[in-house]
Amino acid sequence: RKEAVLAEKRSLGTKDGPPHLVIAISLHANAVKSDMFSLIQNDEGDILHVNDQIKGLLALVCPKVKQRWSFIKANRDDLCSLLDLAKVADTLLFLLDPQEGWDSYGDYCLSCLFAQGLPSFVLAVQGMNDIAIKKRADIKKHLSKVIENRFTDAKLFHLDTEQEAAVLIRQIATQKQRHLAFRSRRSYMLAQRADFQPTDESGLVGTLKVSGYVRGQELNVNRLLHIVGHGDFQMSQIDASPDPYPLNPRVHKPKIKSVQDVEMSDELANSTDMEQDIKVLMKADPSARESLQCEVVPDPMEGEQTWPTEEELKEAEDALKGTSKVVKKVPKGTSAYQAAWILDDEEGDEEVESDEDEDEDMEEDPEDAMDDAYSEEEEGSGNEEAEESETLTIPDSTRDDKYDENVDEQEEEQMLQKYKLQRQDEMFPDEVDTPRDQLARTRFQKYRGLKSFRTSPWDAKENLPRDYARIFQFHDFFRTRKRVLKETEEKDEGAMVGWYVTVHISAVPVSVMEHFKHGLPLVLCSLLPHEQKMSVLNMLVRRHPGNTEPIKAKEELIFHCGFRRFRASPLFSQHTSADKHKSERFLRSDTAVVVTVYAPITFPPASMLLFKQRHNGMHDLVATGSLLNVDPDRIIIKRIVLSGHPFKIMKRTAVVRYMFFNREDVLWFKPVELRTKWGRRGHIKEPLGTHGHMKCHFDGQLKSQDTVLMNLYKRVYPKWTFDPYVPRPVTWVKNENTVDITEVEMD
Repeated sequence: RKEAVLAEKRSLGTKDGPPHLVIAISLHANAVKSDMFSLIQNDEGDILHVNDQIKGLLALVCPKVKQRWSFIKANRDDLCSLLDLAKVADTLLFLLDPQEGWDSYGDYCLSCLFAQGLPSFVLAVQGMNDIAIKKRADIKKHLSKVIENRFTDAKLFHLDTEQEAAVLIRQIATQKQRHLAFRSRRSYMLAQRADFQPTDESGLVGTLKVSGYVRGQELNVNRLLHIVGHGDFQMSQIDASPDPYPLNPRVHKPKIKSVQDVEMSDELANSTDMEQDIKVLMKADPSARESLQCEVVPDPMEGEQTWPTEEELKEAEDALKGTSKVVKKVPKGTSAYQAAWILDDEEGDEEVESDEDEDEDMEEDPEDAMDDAYSEEEEGSGNEEAEESETLTIPDSTRDDKYDENVDEQEEEQMLQKYKLQRQDEMFPDEVDTPRDQLARTRFQKYRGLKSFRTSPWDAKENLPRDYARIFQFHDFFRTRKRVLKETEEKDEGAMVGWYVTVHISAVPVSVMEHFKHGLPLVLCSLLPHEQKMSVLNMLVRRHPGNTEPIKAKEELIFHCGFRRFRASPLFSQHTSADKHKSERFLRSDTAVVVTVYAPITFPPASMLLFKQRHNGMHDLVATGSLLNVDPDRIIIKRIVLSGHPFKIMKRTAVVRYMFFNREDVLWFKPVELRTKWGRRGHIKEPLGTHGHMKCHFDGQLKSQDTVLMNLYKRVYPKWTFDPYVPRPVTWVKNENTVDITEVEMD
């Protein structure tokens, strides 16, 4: 293991590995000076390369020490680009201001980077030589205190002279590398060059040729490729391109794994300069290439059953009423169900009376049962929207095109209502008012009572929504994950780590190339098997302390899950070890919460960042955490509490009112157990009158100030609002008291 660690450390930045990728991030608006990169070339033999396609990319090749680096100055105003570059960086170079260290926006960026996963980092400060000598000691002490809040035992380097830059580069090259779990098992690369070739007449879709260094794991051409922020695509070919930053250009040749592993082609490309001296490494095998299918196409006729007619129901009813029990000679221990299937040569003539249980079953009217079920189904479909509007307040979309000129007043009104609802939910959890304009049995027909929330059974396959027919499910998720990771490590063959290759990506929209031309980073990641398929993802998150705005369930949020970005409307539930989990109406701030959404499968570990987009385009970090599992069978139960007031109190009985307002509802909910806020338990004995009063029996005498409660439950599911395309946030700076939005909006 020690030799493996040393080999990995020695290969980074050498001729056998990719260049050491260093991302310079300014944590303060005044932290970076224009001459920062001019200090790193401290030897006459060092070679500087400037990439004409990536803004701010500077490559440094040092043949004397046999090392090479790639420096990129990240745009601190574009949070998405900053996080994308941090996903593929080997080292992050944090630049501080000598007076303040970092500003409020820099602290916000650090929160996002820590939640996503922090690779190796170095802290540096510029401008210390411009400060008076008498004040330098005090400023160093102040910076040390500021740094300790985020980085314990971190050393601060100065970056004002070439000698200090040499010390900084030596620290970057020799320090221990930190591994990020979500990228160490996948192949990824940062695009150095890109070329787009249209394949249709409109020119909107074509083949994208992306060149870059393979990092992480070997790149297999038959795997699917995910372009961060743009979706999943298939690869058609991988070429070995000449290395643009060789340590020794005269003898540099691409390293070949073996003749058996990769087959080199002698065909030379002659179309563009990027294709000179290119050799084909791998071509996709149509029989082995993974499919882009992400959803199951459900068959609407699957499981279809003909509904019985009225004549058939009447015949069945008459047959049940006229049925009598026949005495047969059967082996000892045979049940009545088994005996019904035994054929006799002679039919018995003796008839006996049925058991009490069978008499009760026969007295049920099957036609009425069918009609009740059918009417309940119709009433459920008709009142579904009304039910949602009364129990859940779904906020309006936060997109820009959904707001009018009076957006500020509407936002204030909506926010006030959210705060009121959150406050009401904290004071009276899950309590709802019984409607007076309709029957409670109709309003709450999808709910049921449970003897015990913890021990009562609930079938995970019961009454599933139609969206569940579109998703995939594992029989054993963690066993499949273990097998997939093991097969990937053993069987994957392709471009090795450190090779400079050109990847041909099929059916890519032209917007991806326009994205790259605007100077935004293009990050590619290979997907593991099944990771393009849709399922139900469960994520364990905690509320970010910097955000106190109420976040309601099924409100649209932006998710950063590993290399993916998408929008979805999640459900919130408690994190417990039981088989049922109570849903939460709001994102709690005092404990960890499980977030459930429809999204593509991702094998953990993977970091999670949840953002909320405002109407002005800003993204606010609301929660951070990690991926828990992929499990559609996770039962999320919504609870409602009906409350009543004790009207007359006897020793162990009481007359309760205001829970229901008619006699039929009292009879309908009679089997459900009652409880009180002071710990008493009881049940309904009988209704009194026609106005909803009921006589209840409890295990002790009630107090006059007590409240009688009834718990009802139903299973809830997330909304299918998955959208893989996330608009880029506008530039913003967060001050202590105000939030200022700059006029620069990213493409």
